[in-house]
Amino acid sequence: MTIQSQLPLDGLRVLDLGQIYNGAYAGFLLAQAGADVVKVEPPAGENLRNRPRAHGAWYPFVALNVGKRSVCLDLKAGDGRARFLELVAVADVVLENYAPGVMDRLGVGYEIMRAANPRLIYASSSGYGKISRYRDRPAMDLTVQAMVGVTSVTGYPDQPPVKAGVAVADFAAGAHMYGGIVSALLRRERTRKGGTVEVAMFDAAFPPLLSSLAVALGTTGETPERTGNRHGGRGEAPYNVYATSDGYAAIICVTDAQWRALADVIGGEQLAADARFRTRELRVENIDELDAVIGGWAALRRRDGVIEALLARGIPAAPVRDLREVVDDPDARAQGLLREIVDPTHGPIRVFGSAIRYDGEPPPDPAPAPALGAHTEEVLREWRP
Repeated sequence: MTIQSQLPLDGLRVLDLGQIYNGAYAGFLLAQAGADVVKVEPPAGENLRNRPRAHGAWYPFVALNVGKRSVCLDLKAGDGRARFLELVAVADVVLENYAPGVMDRLGVGYEIMRAANPRLIYASSSGYGKISRYRDRPAMDLTVQAMVGVTSVTGYPDQPPVKAGVAVADFAAGAHMYGGIVSALLRRERTRKGGTVEVAMFDAAFPPLLSSLAVALGTTGETPERTGNRHGGRGEAPYNVYATSDGYAAIICVTDAQWRALADVIGGEQLAADARFRTRELRVENIDELDAVIGGWAALRRRDGVIEALLARGIPAAPVRDLREVVDDPDARAQGLLREIVDPTHGPIRVFGSAIRYDGEPPPDPAPAPALGAHTEEVLREWRP
């Protein structure tokens, strides 16, 4: 079993000024890799800490801040800034996702921190980046999705655009920030010099658009449209979610061999030989007829029976599960994705771990998310220059 001293970032000191999801997730990944992550919060606590209890709105703070310690400092006050810079002097990393210019206005911008610690890695993330023409626009996941085009390609062509069901811009940026920090630390090992890392949410949300970008960048005049559950770049068919008698099934074929296997399950040799569907290009061209055939077959069968029949033939298929099914799947615990901890406020709860495995094992069960300022004096005492 992996133990804390064997984790790759053991001994690394991180000051995490992350808010809500973006920066907090980068800090979460660093903590899961063994770093001593100290969350620096204002006197009222960061925004996510103060969400209401209804509908589990309190849970994201608890989940993203496990394994961290909390220091409460008022960076708007001289004493708070001075104490913060004392910590900066012995830190390896400072990360934040304030709007551009906020750290400078607080009197703790990079140049001031670098003067206190030339080996510091300073990582920042914002909606659009410091040199963007949009840099001063308020940026949240919803608005960045709209700006980068995610919203425009999500939904059905005859319906209004909708946001992605997940916070894709926030978490993509947080993951990129983590990767940038680790890369900068490697560079520091080689050069003995600190430096900066910057990630824009807009930029991080751009690569997941690749299938739709194929239309925008791979043609001279087409604009990507909403395709519902079909392939965004219209490059694969079948590629859809089909109604069964008791739910939904996701089915995709990326090779002719997979299509022939699916056709054999659905309609035997006659369907497999249908000239309309012989090649991927033809299947995309005749996608309405193809979906009608598959949908008609699936509608007469139960969801799990459809999945079993297709998986037995090596066809990529999965049930469309609701999140209650997902979190109650015993595999989530067996794989180390969900782990139970005892939170001092909420009691026994399940929290997720990092998707990154070191030496084939999940990280140890973390300490619960800290109370506001619970470790202020402890950290100030331990982190002495």
